[in-house]
Amino acid sequence: MSEGNAKEAMFTKDNYIWMLIGIVVIAIGMFLMSGGASTDPAVFNKEEVYSKTRITVAPLVILLGLAIEVFAIFKTAKK
Repeated sequence: MSEGNAKEAMFTKDNYIWMLIGIVVIAIGMFLMSGGASTDPAVFNKEEVYSKTRITVAPLVILLGLAIEVFAIFKTAKK
C-alpha cells in the first residue's frame, strides 16, 4: 500500500479500553439487579425483590456504564 492510501483507524486502543470498562460496569449493574429468587416458589419475599439495590442502584450503575460507552465512542485521540 502506498502512504497516500493509508486510512486512520476509527478507534484507538484508548477507545477500546474505555469500551471494555463500560461493558464491565454494565455487567456489574446487571449482576446487582439479578436475584431475588426464593428456595420455596410459594414464598414471595417483598423486601428482597424490591430492595434499594435492585430498584435504584443497579439501574443507575447500568446508566453509568452506557454513559461510559458513549464517551468511549466519541473520544478522539490527542494529537
